[in-house]
Amino acid sequence: MNNIYIPPVVKNLLIINILFFIATLYFQSQGTRLEYVLGAFYFDSPLAKPWQPITYMFMHGGWAHIFFNMFALYSFGTLLESRWGMKKFIIFYLITGLGALALQLGVQAFETYQLTGSIFNPQAVSVDFGTSMVRANVKGLDNEQIGKLIDIYTTPMVGASGAIFGLLVAFGMLYPNAELLIMFIPVPVKAKYIIPVYILVELSLGVAQIQGDSIAHYAHLGGALIGFILVKIWKDKNDTFYTLYE
Repeated sequence: MNNIYIPPVVKNLLIINILFFIATLYFQSQGTRLEYVLGAFYFDSPLAKPWQPITYMFMHGGWAHIFFNMFALYSFGTLLESRWGMKKFIIFYLITGLGALALQLGVQAFETYQLTGSIFNPQAVSVDFGTSMVRANVKGLDNEQIGKLIDIYTTPMVGASGAIFGLLVAFGMLYPNAELLIMFIPVPVKAKYIIPVYILVELSLGVAQIQGDSIAHYAHLGGALIGFILVKIWKDKNDTFYTLYE
């Protein structure tokens, strides 16, 4: 255990995410849903607040959600921060997280426009905080469409997954021949093979819109896309750091 190295930004991100998760569990036990304060909402929602594009990245929806995100942050973030340095790494992490949210909001805006003819509908959905009642005030929609509109306006987006997908893409681009052990696959697979497949799976799931699927697949794709663009811009062709993986 004494040989485990965690660079400072990754270490602090791990601590912040864990503290947010502990706070979420505590407030939940007191009857308060912290994700409705710190999670991110569609920009036209009455629940949207200016701090949410940052705070949503540190919120998680359950034990498995935070465990796998933090495991990936440690596994891939440690190498990338060691390569880039603290400043570049935190810029990358935050920009990919914001890019993830931007694409998800863009998709929601498109869906809202399809339903109502506008991306801004101030009276479309009302929320009564006292009774936790949600009402859709748009005429001409069937029950399925009303349910979709309510989901867009009242479902919080939480998690570091967008930024994590950015890290995955960066790792795959910078260390394409690194061999990764993947659950349910008995042999190591090179990053240049498994990561593109993972991205394609996310794309197909996002397009399919499977009923009951609460995962923000387009947010994952947004983080991956911004991560790809940043690495393309930043990549130093003369960089020989960690040539073991290249």
